[in-house]
Amino acid sequence: MDLDDSAQVGGFFALRTTPPGPGAAHLPLSRLYAGEDGPLAARVDRVTARLGAPERRVGASIAHLGLAARLWSTALGPAALHGRFPELTPATLHWDGALTSPDDLWWSGGSTLPAGVEELRAAVHEAHLVPLHAAFARDGRISERLLWGNAGSALAGALRELVRWARAHGRPDAADRAAVLVRGLFDHPDLDRTVRGPALRRTSCCLYYRCPSGGLCGDCVFDHPPRTGLEARPPAP
Repeated sequence: MDLDDSAQVGGFFALRTTPPGPGAAHLPLSRLYAGEDGPLAARVDRVTARLGAPERRVGASIAHLGLAARLWSTALGPAALHGRFPELTPATLHWDGALTSPDDLWWSGGSTLPAGVEELRAAVHEAHLVPLHAAFARDGRISERLLWGNAGSALAGALRELVRWARAHGRPDAADRAAVLVRGLFDHPDLDRTVRGPALRRTSCCLYYRCPSGGLCGDCVFDHPPRTGLEARPPAP
């Protein structure tokens, strides 16, 4: 399986498979999930400062959204294009929160898995997102609904990019496979109703609009930025 094909879809789909160079500080995600929270706290601080976010949980949400998108994309891309995907265990997937894609993630494994809904759910949803959400909860106040909303938005975004690329490059089979897989992944209580409609518009807000230079994301639940300085209640799905 050639992971270079997935990298052509976009930067979030690229996955480093060679050891990073000097100066990198990758650690297995298993250590983060086990309670080594320093790198995550540093990442949240960095994103909060870069965005000028008025509240740390805004930076935490955007940091989480980016990592969730990386986790979904690096698995779903190969699954759609090749029918298999890397076995991205927390012990073999290494992360450096000071870097951006594709250098933020380094996979030291070599095994692949068949591209089925249950396999993807176990590899990403259960092995990564569940303990990642617990790590963000340890870091500070952030709602579970927001985190799963981010995860749903990230999954929908990965699907959009895959379908766009596959259709432009004559791979309707990959677009169809991605759609089937994502439809199955959303059939879970954690992700069900996090997005709605054929456009997969999210039903919660990532809070990016609260940043000085922020605005509404393309799939935002809001039609206009809320006037309050606090997270507003989105319309019922």
